[in-house]
Amino acid sequence: MMNEHATTAAITPQSERKTKSEQAAHRKLLVAGAIGTTIEWYDFFLYGLIAPFVFERLFFPKFDPTTATIAVFATFAVGFLARPLGGVIFGHFGDVVGRKSVLLSTMLIMGLATMTMGLLPTYEAAGVATTIALVLLRFLQGFALGGEATAAGLMAVETASKNSRGLSGAVIQAAGPIGVVLASLSVLLITRLPEADLLSYGWRIPFVASGVLVAVGLYLRYGIEESKLFKAAETTERPAVEAIKKYPKQILIVFFIELAQTSFFYLSAIYTLSYATQTLGVARGTLAQAVLIANICGLFFVPFFGALSDRVGRRPVYGTGLVLAAVSMLVFYDVLAMGSVTYLTIAIVITAGIIHPMMFGPEGSFFPELFPTSVRFSGVSIGKQFGTVLGGGIAPLVAATLYARFGTTTAISVYFIILAVGGGIALAMARETAKSALDE
Repeated sequence: MMNEHATTAAITPQSERKTKSEQAAHRKLLVAGAIGTTIEWYDFFLYGLIAPFVFERLFFPKFDPTTATIAVFATFAVGFLARPLGGVIFGHFGDVVGRKSVLLSTMLIMGLATMTMGLLPTYEAAGVATTIALVLLRFLQGFALGGEATAAGLMAVETASKNSRGLSGAVIQAAGPIGVVLASLSVLLITRLPEADLLSYGWRIPFVASGVLVAVGLYLRYGIEESKLFKAAETTERPAVEAIKKYPKQILIVFFIELAQTSFFYLSAIYTLSYATQTLGVARGTLAQAVLIANICGLFFVPFFGALSDRVGRRPVYGTGLVLAAVSMLVFYDVLAMGSVTYLTIAIVITAGIIHPMMFGPEGSFFPELFPTSVRFSGVSIGKQFGTVLGGGIAPLVAATLYARFGTTTAISVYFIILAVGGGIALAMARETAKSALDE
């Protein structure tokens, strides 16, 4: 069904120049979208950052250390397994009803799940029931992020001028590192507590504090408006089905590119927490500090590389990052094994804070530009969320399993290089979108 503005939209899909009111609305949307996305990622990453330190003993005490580590990361992966479901369901409503309703719903679900996680009794107090509850809450977190990870970025790109879509999309992408920075700061603070206090109440504080942040995010998002591009678009009753039938190539491109990008980050920033503490004996605070510095760097480099992609193109920037990621993985774990805190920090900062943003920044605009408005949410969500599941979601679990099986990190490096090759092939098949109008 096409509304009265569709004809105009067909003639001028996206204006090169924005009125002052449109510019003001765009800035408001960027602020609300970025803050909301920050909170969502803060919530989602808390588990990944805190679990390797304490959850093995609190929720999986019956397992030996290796099995407990795999169980922790398996629960971590549950959040990613839920993301495709959230992406498809929220993608449908985002394409049919609107992006704003999705932004409000996902934040509410994420906030409630995170707060409840912080109130759970331990295994010692409630037995296996609390472990099951932890898995279910992690599922809800992933379900919510499946919609959030696409909605805010779409609105930013759809309301941006043609020559600033890369920067606008990257601003929302940069909210992810901000969320990780906040989560890392929280973890850094609580890891300074005596171990008994950390295990009894300290780990709960960052989860419960999420409630205040969510209230702020909901307030800001309530005041934003849908983009004119979405309002003018022709809608379809089954956007996911149409996206799969008409745009399978684009979905596969997004899938393989996201597969490589997310696996690189989660191998260098999340799995490292467990590997370095348990195998190398590195202090928890040292690792939390390294991840914090890496994500602070990401705050600047994600928008920088997004803006750079407006000038030189999405593919060159992402491709350079992908090649550097593959090269870095050949030596990353060897550098960690050297035992130097300085070298360890530099390695994590370079991989997670500089190389990763070269891929993460441009994709905020690159993915939406591959699809028309009527199926943009669904098309991006399907490719992105399934790629995230098989990339970031299971990467720590695969890495832990490979190390337990072979006793060497070489297998982990080979695993990523295979994924990087797939991402490179997908990138070579994609068209350059930086200079194209949306819906062109």
